[in-house]
Order: sequence, then C-alpha cells, then structure tokens
Amino acid sequence: MNIQLFSKNALVGGATQGIGAGIAFELAKCGANVTLMARNEAKLKDAVALLPVLHDDQKHQYLVVDFSDFDTFKKTITAYFNDHSVDILVNNTNGPEPGLAIEKNVEDYQKAFDLLFKTVCETTLLALPHMIKQQNGRIINVSSLSVKEPIGNLALSNSIRSAVIAWAKTLSNEVAEHNITVNNILTGYFNTARIQNLISHDAEKMNVSVEEVTKTRENKIPMKRFGKPEEYGHLVAFLASEYSAYLTGTSIPLDGGLSNVY
Repeated sequence: MNIQLFSKNALVGGATQGIGAGIAFELAKCGANVTLMARNEAKLKDAVALLPVLHDDQKHQYLVVDFSDFDTFKKTITAYFNDHSVDILVNNTNGPEPGLAIEKNVEDYQKAFDLLFKTVCETTLLALPHMIKQQNGRIINVSSLSVKEPIGNLALSNSIRSAVIAWAKTLSNEVAEHNITVNNILTGYFNTARIQNLISHDAEKMNVSVEEVTKTRENKIPMKRFGKPEEYGHLVAFLASEYSAYLTGTSIPLDGGLSNVY
C-alpha cells in the first residue's frame, strides 16, 4: 500500500509537538501540503521547518491560534478559510486541566466545551463547503479512550469528548453521500508531553514517584509500552487516503490493546 496525498491540503491542530506533530510529519511524508495550528509561533516555525518536502509544488505553512480563547480562535480560523480550503482536516487540541468531577464547576465545563467542542465544530463547518463542492474530504478527530470508559481525574475531558464523538457520528451520516468521511481515533497512552504532565499530576496526588505511575500505566497495556507519535501519524495517513474511502462514522482505538482489558 503506497499512500500518496499529493496536491491534498491538510490542516492539523496542536501540531508543534506530540501526536499533532507526528500526524503532520506523516501527512507531509505522503506528499500533502500541511498547515500546522498551535499558539506558539516560534514552535510553529521550527515544526514547519522539520516537515519533509517531496516535490517543488509541496508547501507547508502555519496558523497561530489559541484553542482556549474561542472568540479569537473563531476570527482567526474564519479569516483562514476565507482564503484557503482543505481536503484533510485533523481536529486536535490540547486537553483541559485534569481534576475530579466534584472539584469542577459549571464555568470549568463551559471552558472545556469551548476548547474541545466548539473549536472542532467551528473548524469543521468552515471546511465542509469546499469538501462538499469537490465531493470528497476527510475529517479526522483526535479523541480519547475515555469515551468508552471514563478515565479517573479527567472529568472535563471525559464529558466533552463524548459529546464530540456523538456529534461526529451524526455528521458522518449527513455528509457520507458527498464522499466525505468522518472518523475518530480513540487515543491510548502515547509518549507525549501531555501524558507526562498527567503522570506528574497523578504522582503528586498519590504521593508516589513519577516512575511508579509510569510503570503502572505501561503494565496495563498489553504491549507494555506507550505509543509513538509516528505510529499515530500512520493511522491518520491511512484515514486521509483513498484507501479508507468506505470507512466512516467509526471510533478506532489506537492503544496497544488497552481497551481490550476494559
């Protein structure tokens, strides 16, 4: 299987590090023109410089956005789509703060809703007109295993990500006739800054070492290791390709077998 995404335009959120960076790199390696989204311009410039360029027509760029400031995000993303169109949209944002359900208030949930749901919905709705016009498109949502089984100490993420999955399934049925696919990836434990932050938070709350928490998490995974960002990119590249043209409305666990033990 030789995945070629030449002439395809991809927009990838949270793309300066971790899973987002892994996705952007693999899409570029398959020939796509990739636009990276994140809030740190210096990191964006560095990340764009690392993307492979396979041919003279392949161009990469970046867009400075802050997913946690929805009003400003909406203005920025609307301006972008006034001048650009995308064939592949990868919805990926930073996660909300960890914490217990009894610790969070309504305002916390509203902020998480703006971050995880409204940004995804707004970007997707702006991308769809071009996809419908050309009768082809790929929408890929980076989600979490927590939609299958809530993860402790992640009350905000557990709640809002489940809403995104339900919305995405609904949307997939509505746009399928236009050869637009909508799929979700349910993320397990990957070796990223996000997982390290969560591990540090858990270690502090439990008064144990980071190494102990890390080993406990790894031992729960049948493969006994965290995933690599490039492995995530491989699945996204497949979902972005014509090889996945008949696959839509799915939520695919990418977790080293972890969900099989639930």
